[in-house]
Amino acid sequence: MASTVANLFGFHALQLGLPELDALESNRMPHRWLATQTAVDSALPGQTVGPRSTLVTDFSALPFPANSLDLVVLPHALELTHDPHGALREVARVLVPDGRVVICGLNPLSLWGFRQRRAHLCRRFGAAQLFLPEAGEFIGYLRLRDWLRLLSLEIEVGQFGCYRPAFSSQAWLQRFGWMDAAGARWWPILGAVYFLVAVKRVRGMTLLNPGWKTSRWLATAPVSVANSSGSKRAGSQNIADIHQKVDACERD
Repeated sequence: MASTVANLFGFHALQLGLPELDALESNRMPHRWLATQTAVDSALPGQTVGPRSTLVTDFSALPFPANSLDLVVLPHALELTHDPHGALREVARVLVPDGRVVICGLNPLSLWGFRQRRAHLCRRFGAAQLFLPEAGEFIGYLRLRDWLRLLSLEIEVGQFGCYRPAFSSQAWLQRFGWMDAAGARWWPILGAVYFLVAVKRVRGMTLLNPGWKTSRWLATAPVSVANSSGSKRAGSQNIADIHQKVDACERD
């Protein structure tokens, strides 16, 4: 993510959620904000906010005018908000034309997502430890892609990562490190984490010419124009002849 946001230019950038991570640290835009949903999240102990300005707001009602932000970063923000579709709609509203949105999320169609669902089922019958945080809802990549398409947000970059099984032991995670290279080649959409960049497209209006076509006889037939000393009868006769030719063509 750091290399991606570093190459995005503009004036105004916003990060939604996850204040523990400074997703805009490598970005060079002069105005950067951090938005959280609760005041507790925006003042974690030991957190360094840096040049960002922190504000508390609802992600589905951002306090920014339309077409005012060049970049919005959502590190797992859609999973932790109560209205993910409304938050994404607000992001599309505040973005300028050709502005970018960067989204990170956990993939439910992965080994990590499978373990999380299994833990939820086991908790109904007894104690079970969740591998991932209980709060929030995983949003699938294909589902998110449909949401972006409806909001005129065109995906530029889409990547998956972390194909290792969901082990709690660091030693076992290192043993299955070979699965990251194999998964990226053989089953790329099954990564535990996905990352995408979308751009806001504003379609222009195209003016179309009238649908009718000029008759060939009207385009090529000579028309006599009477001069100041000419007779109006000759002009009327020429026009009548042209109309007769047009009628004959239409009958044919």
